Parts: sequence; structure tokens; C-alpha cells
Amino acid sequence: MKLSITLICNVLFVNTVLAGVAQRRATRTRGSHPLIPLDKPEPLANATHVEYSSNWAGGILTAPPPGQTFNGVSGQFTVPTPSAPPGSGSGSWSASAWVGIDGDTYSAAILQAGTDFTVTKSGSKTTYSYDAWYEWYPNYAIDFSNFPLAAGNVISVTVHSTSSSKGTVVMENLTTGKSVSVSVSAPSSSSHLGGQNAEWIVEDFEENGGMVPFADFGTITFTDCMASTPSETLGVSGATIIEIEGANGQVLTDVSLPTSSEVKVVYE
Repeated sequence: MKLSITLICNVLFVNTVLAGVAQRRATRTRGSHPLIPLDKPEPLANATHVEYSSNWAGGILTAPPPGQTFNGVSGQFTVPTPSAPPGSGSGSWSASAWVGIDGDTYSAAILQAGTDFTVTKSGSKTTYSYDAWYEWYPNYAIDFSNFPLAAGNVISVTVHSTSSSKGTVVMENLTTGKSVSVSVSAPSSSSHLGGQNAEWIVEDFEENGGMVPFADFGTITFTDCMASTPSETLGVSGATIIEIEGANGQVLTDVSLPTSSEVKVVYE
């Protein structure tokens, strides 16, 4: 009898946790945040220009060529299988991968699109969920409801601004052949784009009022990275590397630029 009661309690606990996760995902308010810089003077060996942040890791072109503005950013990446950090118990952990315009040296707006990936552990049960979204910060993200994702899918993302207050987002699942596109507008006159930054980012994003517990995402490599201005196209050569530093001061990522069109982000 004691064993039966224990088993029933465990089943109820698992179902309660998973129901809570399902409710959270159904009602989530997901948002990115401009880069939150941290002071950490020690340079890493893999780059000459490294900065640290509590929420972004990746590569950023921090200024367009003289007299120009960025009006497009694109890249591809493979959706990872996230995992809980070592030593974790039950709970949920998430991260996102996206490309975007602005949000670093110009923080009034970000036009961005990408995917979130979440791992949830409850006892011996582990589940995964994935969301594709677009966002014009400071508005919250909007999920693509008709764009299924799975680990291992190769995703191509392009954001393009037709003016400082209007743009388009195109996302394609190169594995399934599914694609979506949407026209977007600045949420207010104070959130027009400046076209000063182009970025390829893994983020510890915000959801329902706080930063999510950060998932171990393994390795995410952005390929075919391009940033455009009205008159030229650039790769990631000369990009600033951004590393995420955790609350305990530990650097959680290792970012490199393997080629002029790649940004590699490794969870450490």
C-alpha cells in the first residue's frame, strides 16, 4: 500500500509539472533584450576584440561602413538538442538563436527573428519544445504558429528593413522545405531602427517577466552570415565577439569566427 501511494504521488507530481510547463508555453510572454554589457577586461585567446554580457553570445558588426546603415541580416543554423546544465534537478531551461539588426550600440530597437529551444526535466522524464518567432523590440516576440521545428532542422533566417520603421522577416526550414514570411512595423516612433548593428546571437532571453534558466545548447554555428547595406554586402570579418558570463562570474560560452561567413557559439 505504501508503494502504491508513493507511485501515485510521483505520477501526480510529474503530471503537475508538465501541465504547468504546457500552460506556461501556451501563455508565455517572450521577449529579447538589448545587449546587457559586463565589465571583464581579460581578453580571450580566440579573438582580439571580446566583450562580455549577461544575455548575449555571438558576433556583432557594431558599425556599418561610413555613411551607410545596415538594412539586412541573414544566416543559417541547425536547431540543437538542449540539455540541462550539469547537476540540475527538475525544471526547464531554454536558449534562443537569432539574427537581427540593432540592439547593441543602438538599443532603441531590434528587428530580429529566430528560434527558442527548451528542455524540461521532471524525474526521469525529459521533454523538448521549440518555437520560431519574430520580434521588433521593444514589442514582445510573436510566435510562428505554422512553422514546426525539431532538433537537427537547418533554419535560414533573413530580416530586412525597407525603412527605419518597416521591414520583412523570412524564415525557412531547409530540412522540411517549410517557409514563412511576415511584414513588420516599428511599435512606436521611438523604436525606429538605426541600422547601426548586425548580429548573430545565442541569447538567454526573457519570458514572463524574467530571464529564463539558461540551457546547455551544445554548439550552434551560424553559417552563410551576411549583413547588407543599400550598396554592399559584408560578412563577419572584424565582428566583435560577445561572451555570456553567468551570475557567478563564470564565462558560459566560447565564441569564434571560423571564417568570414561563420559565427560559432559553444556552451562551456
